[in-house]
Amino acid sequence: MLFDTHAHLNAEQFEEDLVEVITRAKDEGVSNIVVVGFDRPTINKAMELTEKYEFIYACVGWHPVDAIDMTDEDLDWIEELASHPKVVAIGEMGLDYYWDKSPKDIQKEVFRKQIRLAKKVKLPIVIHNRDATADVVEILKEEDAKEVGGIMHCYGGSVETAKECIDMNFLISLGGPVTFKNAKKPKEVAVEVPLDKLLIETDCPYLAPHPNRGKRNEPSYVKLVAEQIAELKGVTYEEVAEITTRNAKKLFGIN
Repeated sequence: MLFDTHAHLNAEQFEEDLVEVITRAKDEGVSNIVVVGFDRPTINKAMELTEKYEFIYACVGWHPVDAIDMTDEDLDWIEELASHPKVVAIGEMGLDYYWDKSPKDIQKEVFRKQIRLAKKVKLPIVIHNRDATADVVEILKEEDAKEVGGIMHCYGGSVETAKECIDMNFLISLGGPVTFKNAKKPKEVAVEVPLDKLLIETDCPYLAPHPNRGKRNEPSYVKLVAEQIAELKGVTYEEVAEITTRNAKKLFGIN
């Protein structure tokens, strides 16, 4: 049983063949998927998918790239949705200094507001971090995010920072990049971080694992991530699948 903890099945790339994509995931042993909504349209679509499929859950929040567009009404709406039984986390939230659509100060403000909301509704948070590690870690500490914990999504940082995040009650999630030949850091993290602190994800339709790199990613490919971690750790694929699924269910409060 595999748990894809971060998927965007609400993306337009899946409009034509979503049923087939979900069937392939089930055939590969994917037992649960968390679909992440990060603005009004994607959140609505994520909620629709939770109603349609028993094994799909939602994470709702506001992406840092679009922080400039978030209103107080949006934040109130996310708070309302947080009480839905199939909403299991708040996010993805964080900081993205690669794209420059939203000024850094606005990103930080929206990030802090969402951490406070998550603490209010008692749900874990899902962190998006691109080129902003020092500021992300600082804000998590200042806002005492340890209280709810969460996920460092598609983690690409150092082993040292991973350990710092684990100390703040976060799990480290690895995706397709851990399978890339030149991806030194994710491979080091896979080796060094204990299995009970790891999660697996696809971030589909992005970041497809080897040998599908460059193609559209999908939840069935999370198996390739689990296989790579097993190889790097010198444990069985079954052990990685079982423990990462258990980690995810515990974090998300799924029986």
